[in-house]
Amino acid sequence: MAALDDDELARLYPRADAPCLRVNFVSSLDGAVAVDGLSAGLSGADDKRVFRLLRMLCDGLLVGAGTLRDERYRPLTLDPARRAWRGEHGLPAYPRLVVVSATLRLDPAAPALADAPVRPLILTGPASDPAARRALAPVADVADVPDLATGLRLLHAQGLTQLLCEGGPHLLGSLGEQDLIDELCLSLSPLLAGAGSGRITAGPPHPPRSMTPAHILTTDEGFLLTRYARKGTFTSPGKETA
Repeated sequence: MAALDDDELARLYPRADAPCLRVNFVSSLDGAVAVDGLSAGLSGADDKRVFRLLRMLCDGLLVGAGTLRDERYRPLTLDPARRAWRGEHGLPAYPRLVVVSATLRLDPAAPALADAPVRPLILTGPASDPAARRALAPVADVADVPDLATGLRLLHAQGLTQLLCEGGPHLLGSLGEQDLIDELCLSLSPLLAGAGSGRITAGPPHPPRSMTPAHILTTDEGFLLTRYARKGTFTSPGKETA
């Protein structure tokens, strides 16, 4: 990974010409999505570098309410170098946080919401709690959407066309069920986590979705950093050593 500078690495994860939903996950070799309930136990320096890069490249960061709570998300900020990169490419200094929550069971004082550099947006359904909606109003916009496809169209209309989803598994499962995933960036951690943890996806089954590898990077830490896109998007997948 050290062989690639930030510009070279960014070229391996380009922003698309059309609206795009990119998903980023880390998994153990035996398919676990977490260690001791958190993804941090699977991560490493190389995986975190891609994690930060993908945030720099996106317009909006999509995350489920459970993941926001469990992973204790901090405000969606970027370091000065990444803010400068965004400015040089005509992007706002920060992407916008978008939280998906059916119940609005969110703490308005949570740093990811209360201290966000850009006012977050929460996608929910019309049956969500009115009291929770009022409590969140000072720190976030709340939008009713009947399904995720409608929610994505709303985001696109607001100029958030390059979306990054960091999970969790139930949100990934719902996005897959509605066939909304354009790219999957999956980091394979050189770790056997053992039984007990779930997979990166959860929820009702859906038909298989064919994906094509865009690249596979190997790192000194032993990670495989993969990027897959909808089948037909790439005709000559590559394998590189980072």
